Amino acid sequence: MAKAYKIFYVDDEPLFLKIMVHVFEKAGHTIVACTDSTKALDEIKRIQPDCVITDLMMPSVDGMELITRIRADESLNHIKIIVSSCKSYEYDKIRAYKLGADGYILKSTPVERILEIFLTVLEDKVEITFWGTRGTLPVCGQKNLRYGGNTACVSMQFGKDNFFIFDAGTGIKELSDSVMKSRRSLTKAKLFISHPHWDHINAFPFFVPLFIPGNDIEVMGAAHGNVGIESLLSHQMDGVYFPINIKEFGAHVHFRNLSEESFEIEGIKIRTMLLKHPGNCLGFRIEYNGKIMCYVTDNELYPDDCPFFDASYVKHLTGFVADADVLITDVCYSDAEYPRKINWGHSRPLEVCRLAHDAKVKRLYLFHHDPSQDDVAIEAKLAEAQKHLAALGSQTVALLAGDQAVLKL
Repeated sequence: MAKAYKIFYVDDEPLFLKIMVHVFEKAGHTIVACTDSTKALDEIKRIQPDCVITDLMMPSVDGMELITRIRADESLNHIKIIVSSCKSYEYDKIRAYKLGADGYILKSTPVERILEIFLTVLEDKVEITFWGTRGTLPVCGQKNLRYGGNTACVSMQFGKDNFFIFDAGTGIKELSDSVMKSRRSLTKAKLFISHPHWDHINAFPFFVPLFIPGNDIEVMGAAHGNVGIESLLSHQMDGVYFPINIKEFGAHVHFRNLSEESFEIEGIKIRTMLLKHPGNCLGFRIEYNGKIMCYVTDNELYPDDCPFFDASYVKHLTGFVADADVLITDVCYSDAEYPRKINWGHSRPLEVCRLAHDAKVKRLYLFHHDPSQDDVAIEAKLAEAQKHLAALGSQTVALLAGDQAVLKL
């Protein structure tokens, strides 16, 4: 069971407050209810809860004013604040976060999602979800059930509504279904495209939040010469290949070209690196709250006896993924398959395990599986990786993730 928290809930609607008290108490938390916002601050000082959940539209002292008063008192700095409101306007969310709120929940949100958001805010963890782990082509059939058949898509959920998505392979359709089912809005979403090969972008038009007004989604990726990321994605929706073009998006969708660089988004540090793969392909290093997550696909690590081996590149990449808590990386081929596919832009367990060991990676997730590999073949690659790590005396743990697997850091 998750840790039990002490909650102070302020809302001038007694019936709604009664329902929320029941929801949180059933989940094992202690909750103090308050319908009079004028008395809330004194009670918060007395009780010292872990979290304050407040409505916005209240008489005398509204939610924004209550947030301001709490954040002005240094003795209450440890308290997390979550807004619970029927107001879905982006302006109110942005203002609440600027004043010091840590989360924002619409009252129409399903109960299970309310509890998920609450725990995400209180624990301040990163939630990583695998929506697609395949490469080249999606696959189906009875032999591909354990690890799914969708192509590349991984999401990372942070506090304050920050939501990162890596690649838009067919897995993004599953992510889209999940977002729509939970009725959540994406007001601070970032979609990072590693490169524009079809298995990483072909389900981009099927991400329904792109068509919904009120969502704000920034799409980022490497340009190819004078062709930017916006053109790279819009060309596959130009009417010849797809009947709907990007002009029909209802959300605020904007584009940003990336190169090798470093930047920060609300305390989340992002670094990019150009990888060994045909065309411009980027790897991503994400640092937040003491945790490091690296998404590095597609990428070819040559054997050290190969004429294409580049020691300086390996050194650079080792530094890029150094000390990662999670490395999600290209292990497309088995050790035996790779020699027939040199220069195709993908790697095998042997070199990847050396990289992870030298970089002191904690968890290595094998990713971008070849479409010819069924569940048994993928597990054989895992066995190869585990053998290599054992031979190195490594502390790195090799793992597999299926579609919709969730990891919290």
